[in-house]
Amino acid sequence: MNHEAAAGAKRPPSGARAEQKRAAIIKAARETFLKEGFSAGMDLIAAQAGVSKVTVYNHFGSKEALFTAVIADALDAPLGGTLVPAMDQLADTDDLRKALTEAAHAWVRAVRENPDVLAMRNLVARELHRFPDLGAAWQHQAPAGHHPAMAGALEQLVAKGRLTIPDIEVAIIQLYSLLLFPHLVFSTYGTEPSTDLTDRLIAHGVEMFLGHYSYRPTEA
Repeated sequence: MNHEAAAGAKRPPSGARAEQKRAAIIKAARETFLKEGFSAGMDLIAAQAGVSKVTVYNHFGSKEALFTAVIADALDAPLGGTLVPAMDQLADTDDLRKALTEAAHAWVRAVRENPDVLAMRNLVARELHRFPDLGAAWQHQAPAGHHPAMAGALEQLVAKGRLTIPDIEVAIIQLYSLLLFPHLVFSTYGTEPSTDLTDRLIAHGVEMFLGHYSYRPTEA
């Protein structure tokens, strides 16, 4: 078994200290990948993070897995600071549609203003043809794994009876598709939706999502 496979077979370290190291590794990897591309060495990433290369492999198992974690962090960081806290409070609000709409506006603003999100997306597009394992690493991890903050928020809404979601994985992709992906598509062409179009995309997106997943008591 090679070094990467052996590390990948172990359970990642846990605990507060391990989380601090994991965060430092992701931060260093994001900065290094954006500067050097995916060909950047794990030695360099480890040095930037102030840890050993063995520690990096213990946490992530492979460079592809680390890169996937960096992408997820870039998307979840603005999400965790805007939409998720708001969604955590949705279970107690009287107007679910209004609260989710306001949260979605904050989320879209945060993502559009976060240069790491677009930079990482552009890096994936640039490197994928040279490193096809990147696509495989992303494909083999469920959306709930890419975006644990969103998965947790939706599960909480389900647990409190505000939404009925039989498939969290599908719901995550749908919510991203309705609220976030249009802005990433526009950014590909170096532009962004107008304020009016953004308002309509969010309004209709929230309406579609809640219309499909709003709680409906089962008929006897």
